[in-house]
Amino acid sequence: MTRTKLKFAITDYGFASLDSERSVIESAGGELMTFQCRSEAEVIDADAILVQWAPITGSVINQLSRCKVIVRYGIGVDNVDLDAARQRGITVCNVPDYCIDEVADHTLALALALIRQIPATSGALRTGLWKPVPPLSMPATRQMTFAAVGYGRTARAVLDRARSFKFNLATCDPYLSSNSNIPDDVNFLDFDAVLRAADVISLHVPLNGDTVHMIDSSALSKMKSGAFLINTARGGLIDTVALADALRTGRIGGAGLDVFEIELLPPDHPLLACENVILTPHIAWYSRLSVETLQRMAAEEAGPRPGWRRGAQQSHLVTSSFWYSKGQVRLRSA
Repeated sequence: MTRTKLKFAITDYGFASLDSERSVIESAGGELMTFQCRSEAEVIDADAILVQWAPITGSVINQLSRCKVIVRYGIGVDNVDLDAARQRGITVCNVPDYCIDEVADHTLALALALIRQIPATSGALRTGLWKPVPPLSMPATRQMTFAAVGYGRTARAVLDRARSFKFNLATCDPYLSSNSNIPDDVNFLDFDAVLRAADVISLHVPLNGDTVHMIDSSALSKMKSGAFLINTARGGLIDTVALADALRTGRIGGAGLDVFEIELLPPDHPLLACENVILTPHIAWYSRLSVETLQRMAAEEAGPRPGWRRGAQQSHLVTSSFWYSKGQVRLRSA
C-alpha cells in the first residue's frame, strides 16, 4: 500500500524564497503547499501549518480536520488561538531563539540613542545649530538602572549588553522566585518597584490576557519623570494613547518603540506628534542571518516526528517558560 505524503502548508509569508522550507520538508518525505492568506475566511487544511501573519482563529482551527501542528514564524503567537488549539490537541510551536542577538542589539540601540539624545542633537545640527552641550540633562549610564520586564532569553541578552555599558541592572518576572538563578548583579524586583526605580524599562514578555496594556496610564504615572520606556516585544503591551500623553506632558523622558498595537500606525495617532520618541517599523528581529535561521527552524519544528499518523491526536506541547500561565498552551519564550 502506497503511503500518502504528509502535507505541509505555509499560509502566508514575506520571504523572497522558500527553498529552505522546501528542502527540509521534502527531504523528510513531505509535500509543501504555499499560499498568501490574509483573512480567517481562507482556511488551508494540512497535516502541518506554518504561519507568519495570517489569523489562525478558533473558527479556522475548528475547520482543520487533519492538522497536528501549527508553527508560527517568530516568537510571539498572538495571531494563533491557543485555547482552541489546545482543545483540538494541536501542537503550537514558535521559533523563540532565531533573533535573540538582533532584538537585544536593537533594544540597546534605542535606549542609548534616547539617553545620549542623538535624534534631538542630530536634528539640531542639521538646522545649523552647533552646541556641544545637549539640550537636556544627561546622566551617565553608570548612574542609571536598566530594568528588563520579563527574564527570558531576550531579556537576559539585553541585560548582558546593558552590563557592558555599566548600568545598574534589575528585572522582574512573576514566574520567577527570588532564589532563581539570577546573577548577583541583577536586582530582582516586583513590577511596581521596577516602575518606580528604573531609568530605563525594557519590555520582554509575550502578549496575553495578563500583559495586555500592562503599561497604561497608572503604570506610567509611577515611572520616574526622566525614565525611558523601550518596547521590542509586542505592541499591545502598551496603551499607546496613554504613552503619547505621558510623552507630550513630560511625565516620562522618552520612549523607543519597534512594535505597535496597529501596524502601520494611523497618520493621526498622537505618538507621531511626539518629539521624544523613536519609532522603528518592527525591524528589531531582522538580519540576513536571522531570516535564514527563522525559515529553517520553522520548517524543522513542523517536520514529521515519531508517532505521526493521519488522524492521530497529539497533546505534546513545547517546553514552557515565563509569563505563559493558567494552563493554556505553553510555548518557549524569548
